[in-house]
Amino acid sequence: MGSLLYIIAVLLIIGWAVGFIGYSAGGIIHVLLIIAIIAILFRVIQGR
Repeated sequence: MGSLLYIIAVLLIIGWAVGFIGYSAGGIIHVLLIIAIIAILFRVIQGR
């Protein structure tokens, strides 16, 4: 489950970067970035 969260977080960060460059997704990309950061912090807090 932990590696799945990490993979999702990385995919969301990549999606945010693509959306930030393309400007096509608007504010949704920033929400995805926040979710990705929360997932990474959750993984770090768990110590994995």
